[in-house]
Amino acid sequence: MIKIMIADDQELIRESLKIVLGVEQDMEVVATAVNGNDVLKQIPKTRPDVILMDIRMPEMDGVECTRKVKEKYPNISIIVLTTFDDDEYIYGALKYGASGYLLKGISMKELAGSIRTVVGGQAMINPEITSKVVRLFNQMAQSNYAIQVSNDQTEDLTNTEWKVIQKIGCGLSNKEIASVLMLSEGTVRNYLSTILSKLDLRDRTQLAIWAVQTGVVNRILP
Repeated sequence: MIKIMIADDQELIRESLKIVLGVEQDMEVVATAVNGNDVLKQIPKTRPDVILMDIRMPEMDGVECTRKVKEKYPNISIIVLTTFDDDEYIYGALKYGASGYLLKGISMKELAGSIRTVVGGQAMINPEITSKVVRLFNQMAQSNYAIQVSNDQTEDLTNTEWKVIQKIGCGLSNKEIASVLMLSEGTVRNYLSTILSKLDLRDRTQLAIWAVQTGVVNRILP
């Protein structure tokens, strides 16, 4: 059972999402929160697997809350759910480790599918803002948000692992990578897990930023 927390300052949104997700047999809404402080207060008691996080909330917004949650509870997946597609918010949410960034216009079927996707260890980003994300990776690569990986850590990477890294840096999903490299999605997930372990990186977002920083996305691989 996937345990979900809904964080939104609007009661209508909270209750609507709770009702809709409540009909999914593999999901349970274990808590709702009105702001970031409320989220942090309730996590120890409810231990959600996924938090649906609104961006604009009073006292503590979704970006700051994402940072604090991921620092203390790195295994909790966060999907930023908002009506805003501002670059600033995408940057902040992804920088601090959000697994997904979805606009509130998404259908409930798509939302449920996205929750299952991030619980499975993949990222989920609205098609409408995928191009923004790729551009932001480039901006982050040029900023002081640097991902450090030593040469020793990259020595054991196989050619296929380099190809997977390259595709992740280009913003491709596991399904898309599997199609391009003629692998199964499960195999791609295994490659990703191995790569993160070898490079000592936290998640897919850090790997994508590192791939852009180092020029892997433009490298010609055999």
